[in-house]
Amino acid sequence: MREIIFDTETTGLESKVDRVIEIGGIELINNFPTGRTLHLYINPGDRKVHPDALAVHGITDEFLKDKPSFGDVAQQIIEFFDGAKWIAHNATFDMGFMNAEFGRLGLPPVMSDQVIDTLAMARRKHPMGPNSLDALCRRYGIDNAHRTKHGALLDSELLAEVYIEMTGGRQTALGLMGNERSATVVEVDEVVVAVTGRPRPLSRRLTEAELEAHAAMVTSLKDKAVWLNYKQAE
Repeated sequence: MREIIFDTETTGLESKVDRVIEIGGIELINNFPTGRTLHLYINPGDRKVHPDALAVHGITDEFLKDKPSFGDVAQQIIEFFDGAKWIAHNATFDMGFMNAEFGRLGLPPVMSDQVIDTLAMARRKHPMGPNSLDALCRRYGIDNAHRTKHGALLDSELLAEVYIEMTGGRQTALGLMGNERSATVVEVDEVVVAVTGRPRPLSRRLTEAELEAHAAMVTSLKDKAVWLNYKQAE
């Protein structure tokens, strides 16, 4: 199954008049990142970036002046997403803008059955919330400290990790990942995917006191402790 985790940044909040100025996408095959990405900055024409939007993503009108128009990159976007599900956090917002851009070019919209909203998924899975992307990163232990501003590709990378965790996909890879960051090549439906460990290990969640208490418990069980099997394996 092919899916694209994506995000957009825009000049403002109103899809009828505001424009897409950045799009980022991450390709997944059967819940594994393939390494294929899409990242484009887009000139919005006469539409200026609203100050409130600028505060969120930091993309200026000056930066966008020499970037291609949406019409120039529309075919590239369509080809990248072709045959895949479109997956976004609060997808109603992103798809509203993408379909408005396609409509301006006389292109057909992306139908709702091709779209998955991870915000709706998160609300069903964690009804008590919060379910923002930052909150979900904290919930699943995903490092997002470098996310000082929104960015389409960065947010897509974080959302891809969140989506894999929410769908249980990472569990299927546990047997493929060692303690070292060495890549394991897996063939998935004739697509070769490199599976790697985290670039930065998660911080230890046990205190020294808890580790010492566990060691004392194992010692008290002597040779009956099942934990000794794991220690010998190491």
